Amino acid sequence: MTELNGDAQTMSLVAFTAVATVTLLLCVMTGPDRDDLDEFYTGYRSLSPLRNGLAIAGDYISAATVLGTGGVIALYGQDGVILALSTALSLMLLMFLLAEPLRNAGRFTMGDALARRMPGRTVRITTCAVTIAALLPLMLVQLAGTGQLIAFLLGFSGDSVQTGCMVGMGILMISYATIGGMKGTALIQILKIVMLLGSGTVIALLVLHRFDWSPGALFDAAAKGSGVGDAFLHSGLEFSHSAHPGLDMISTQLAVVLGGACLPHITMRMYTASNAREVRRSMSWAVSGVALFVLIITVVAFGATALIGRAVIAGVDPQGNTAYLLGARAAFGQDVSMAETLLFTTVTTSIFLTVLASVAGMILACANSLAHDVFAVRTRDMTPRREMLIARLSALAVGLPTILLAAQVQHRSLQPLVTLTFCIGASALAPALVYSLFWRRYTRTGLLYTLIGGTLSVLVLIPGTNLVSGSPVAAFPDADFNWFPYTTTAVVTVPLGFALGWLGTLASGRRKAEEQRRQYEAVEGWILAGAVRRGD
Repeated sequence: MTELNGDAQTMSLVAFTAVATVTLLLCVMTGPDRDDLDEFYTGYRSLSPLRNGLAIAGDYISAATVLGTGGVIALYGQDGVILALSTALSLMLLMFLLAEPLRNAGRFTMGDALARRMPGRTVRITTCAVTIAALLPLMLVQLAGTGQLIAFLLGFSGDSVQTGCMVGMGILMISYATIGGMKGTALIQILKIVMLLGSGTVIALLVLHRFDWSPGALFDAAAKGSGVGDAFLHSGLEFSHSAHPGLDMISTQLAVVLGGACLPHITMRMYTASNAREVRRSMSWAVSGVALFVLIITVVAFGATALIGRAVIAGVDPQGNTAYLLGARAAFGQDVSMAETLLFTTVTTSIFLTVLASVAGMILACANSLAHDVFAVRTRDMTPRREMLIARLSALAVGLPTILLAAQVQHRSLQPLVTLTFCIGASALAPALVYSLFWRRYTRTGLLYTLIGGTLSVLVLIPGTNLVSGSPVAAFPDADFNWFPYTTTAVVTVPLGFALGWLGTLASGRRKAEEQRRQYEAVEGWILAGAVRRGD
């Protein structure tokens, strides 16, 4: 059950080609047709709450989330379920704490939101640099995994073929961002999330049907297939080899919950809502979509372990990234009908579209920040036409190096890069947003300490984790410079990020802090409640 038959591979190839063609055409049709920044950056805020919510959920559920989370559940049981629940909790944190203030304070980018209280090129350029530092690793993960995924689905072999697939996908993703803008990428996200949740729901029901609709029977079979017995259904299996299992788990959940909520390609969707009420309604739809995904991925991944076994899943991919696809294939049994082949093709196509849409959204977030926060602020009289041109060129400037870097890392473990993204989000962006939106005395120096110090602390500590060296599944399995005792850095760098913001504010002096307090009080009403909206 770990290999696809010829019919499935042929149908997948046809479906991939059709989806790539149709989605690119949709981007051309829905992309901005005038030199209007609001249209390119926000789509005129014309998306309904349902469509905007689906687009947010689509941005949030990346290919790394689908494949990586499914793998952790299939290999480690309850620890993976906790990770999946943390992703939903992260979006709820964004919904209840940050969504409305972000929408009120910002206009196009995270740099707008942070520079609203503390104007200046330094803040904007630093925010842009941290945005790219946070999103580049995740783009590399998804691009590098693309070649391997397509090779698995279509039966290709050879490094050159995998690299060629990856380059082709990268060019397609850049095209989505440059042609479609915010509205075009939103449409791709909506199509992706509908396909992903629709096909996933059917597969999850088929898995439950195999176990007489009994979740208990499914869990028991998964525990048996895991080879570790009841430990599969209890927390701690993933971190059993850690020196501090409890703290290691807390650190991982902290990175996912805080980091996932503050990544720039997620927060930029807040600016596409027309008012605070629309933000709340959009986030409600997004949370509902992510919650449904958590249920689906849990059932399908447990089904994979129950039906084909943990050892087989790890044999195909030590990280378990193919567990979702293997679980979907195993749900059909030995004999696969044409209808089931068509359904599996829908599943594989949704994964393919997930990769395309996720990276396109990240490229757009980086390009928007480069164009708006770095280049546009240099010239006060920059025309909308020129800024849009710079945004499109920025997409190329971000996308092309990403493709080249992905080709270099595609045959190594990519988990350190995923962890790097979420840790920067949790350690630099989360403290900066919380302080900027809610702390009256927060100063420019405190903000720069938070952004720069939080990011550098993660970059210093990540190489010392066991994800980089010291274990057979590390990025450098033959080396051992593992000196940091945790899998992620969040348990140290998140408190450090908040502490640096506090220390930077103290270092600014009482006079500067009081000045910031007065400036914040003047705009507190429209940041927290949208009482006044500037720039609309």
